[in-house]
Amino acid sequence: MEIGIHSFAALLPDAASGRVPSPAQRLAALLDEIALADDVGIDVFGIGEHHRPDYVDASPAVILAAAASRTCRIKLTSAVSVLSTADPVRLFQDFSTLDLLSQGRAEITVGRGSFAEAYPLFGHARDDYDALFTEKLGLLQRLRSQTHVTWSGKFRHALTGQGIYPRPMQDVLPVWVGVGGTPQSFARAGTAGLPLMVAIIGADVARFRPLIDMYRRAGLQAGHPLEKLKVGVHVTGFLADTPSAAQNAFYPGWLHAFTQVGKERGWGPVTRAQFDAACSPSGAFLIGDSTTVIAKAHAISDTLGGIDRLAFQMSAANAGPQVMARSIELIGTEVAPALRDSASSKITSAT
Repeated sequence: MEIGIHSFAALLPDAASGRVPSPAQRLAALLDEIALADDVGIDVFGIGEHHRPDYVDASPAVILAAAASRTCRIKLTSAVSVLSTADPVRLFQDFSTLDLLSQGRAEITVGRGSFAEAYPLFGHARDDYDALFTEKLGLLQRLRSQTHVTWSGKFRHALTGQGIYPRPMQDVLPVWVGVGGTPQSFARAGTAGLPLMVAIIGADVARFRPLIDMYRRAGLQAGHPLEKLKVGVHVTGFLADTPSAAQNAFYPGWLHAFTQVGKERGWGPVTRAQFDAACSPSGAFLIGDSTTVIAKAHAISDTLGGIDRLAFQMSAANAGPQVMARSIELIGTEVAPALRDSASSKITSAT
């Protein structure tokens, strides 16, 4: 099992001072986080894409390119790139360039986005979001395997054999598909034979098992080998030396972030009771000390029929850089080795 961290580079008020960092300060802190993740042995770091005043991750490839110069081992991915509103050619070029800069450590995770701002911003209709994604995913797959592409579609000018450069260092640039809870999204990713990244942000984990089974069935029916049908999960998570310390450190930022989103979407107010329930043994959050988080990660993997990548979404943390650094250290030095060792043991016993 690979262990990762995902960030949306959120601009949150500091829990102690109430001060909101400037975009430049937040990006500088984010690069420090990625460098630390590399130092402590975390496998992958992902940057989201949003076009809002409360995030500074509008250009994931640019942030990751800066991170490439400060890291040597960690994989660098988007989490996610909003493919429905992007030009697949430009997206491929950006991440091929990142792959060259990082010496073969780039990946792309593509999705339709959880916010709608990108659609009018880039001149697309929100109602076309699924058709846009389907067409552009097909083109992106062609770009990975062909240098000179002949292609036509509804939403982009045709390609008539132009060369697409630069080519990545890796033979095939890895592309994952980020999904929420739409059955057709799971089936489409399986049919395409692309690895799956499932966003679990608070719902009952077990409800995703039938969808993941659907993904695997669709992939096998399309002729893809099971080992190619990887499953990752993106989960709200945070660590500290005790469960209560982790929960108390994460809750203020989570409350602020979800209160803001809830006002936009017409949700009711979120509560500490809801947060504590999500942190409980039956909840979806991986928030606690290492022992707690390792046990829950095993339970999530077992519930979903095995996972290949676990990514901690920690963007709501606002307790300061030292607390964030401790969380990253615990993930890299305690959680990741334990989960890798258990996965290796299961493989050994199965053989």
